[in-house]
Order: sequence, then C-alpha cells, then structure tokens
Amino acid sequence: MDVPSALVAFGLAAGLLTITPGLDTALVLRTTAVEGQKNGIQAAVGILLGCLTWGVVASVGLGALLAASRFAYDVLRVAGALYMIWLGGRMVVAAIRGGAVAAQITGERPARSWVWRGYLSNLLNPKIGVFYVTFLPLFVPTGVNVTAFSMLLAVIHAAEGLLWFWLLTTLLTPLANWIRRRSVARALDGVTGGMLVAAGAGLFLERR
Repeated sequence: MDVPSALVAFGLAAGLLTITPGLDTALVLRTTAVEGQKNGIQAAVGILLGCLTWGVVASVGLGALLAASRFAYDVLRVAGALYMIWLGGRMVVAAIRGGAVAAQITGERPARSWVWRGYLSNLLNPKIGVFYVTFLPLFVPTGVNVTAFSMLLAVIHAAEGLLWFWLLTTLLTPLANWIRRRSVARALDGVTGGMLVAAGAGLFLERR
C-alpha cells in the first residue's frame, strides 16, 4: 500500500467510524440541543482533542504499554468509569429536576467547560487508546516514518470528526426552540445521562 492509497483508505474507514452513532455523538447532540451550538461545538472540540491525544500516545509507542499493562489499563478504566457515571448522573438529576432547562429559560448558562468535559470523556477511556494502537498501524505504508504518519492519520480522523460534529450541530440549531421545550430537553438529558451511566458501569465492570 502506497501513501496516497493508505490516506484514502484510512479517510474512508475513519469517516465511517466517525458518522456511526455512539456516545460521543449523543453527548454533542444533547449539549447542542439543551445548551446551544456553542457549547455543543466545545464538547466536540474536547472529544476530538482527546482523540488527538490518544493518537499521539499511540504514535510514540506509549499506547502499546497501555494495551500490554493490565494495571495501567485498569487505572484508566476505573477513572473513566467513575467520570462517566458522575457526568451522566448529573444529567439524569437535571432531567428529573429540570435544572438544565431552567438555566436556558432564564438565560443563565451553567458555569462549565464542555471542552474539558468532552476531553476527559475520551482521555479517560482506555478502549480508545487500545483502538488507536490496533487501528492506526493497519494504514501505515512500508518505508514511512511510523510516528509521523500515525500522527497524520490521527489528525485526519480528528478533522473528519470536527466537520461531522459541525454539520450535526448546524442542522440541529434551527430546531432549538422546539427541543428546549421542558419535556423534550429533560428527555434528552435523561437519555444521554443514562447512556453515560450505562457506559461507565460497563467500563467499571469490564474484565480483561
């Protein structure tokens, strides 16, 4: 496989993975719907910075340590699980109390950084690190600088993700007034929060 072929193949594979619905997409859509496009984009940027961090880690070989070391994997696994449960739990509570909706109605935005939250949701998930370790090498041609080319692939993946999340948040914004109705917004908080809690619980209970 030469360099152009590798880039095209990776772009297509990474693009399919990017548009496949998952926890990241749910988090960005919920944040956009309930708290506006700006916060939704911030969450997306944080998520993609987490991907880039894992891409760099995998590129320099540290990701192999994570894949091989049960202790390192378990430390990140437990930390990530607790974080997801905490973040999802707050959304579920907001759904029950209507707190996030109330903040929108009064015009008071919560004091939070969705860049940081999106970043931590990816950084503390060791499965993403293991994924990069196993996925990126499949598209590295013979004879190139492995570290530099792997980082390039991670950047391409992040760029595709940014474009996809921007498109989703832009398409969702015209529906904001309907979505922010109390019943719809609370349902979004409850569903997304429940997904985060379930993902965190599954990560916590996972056995390698």
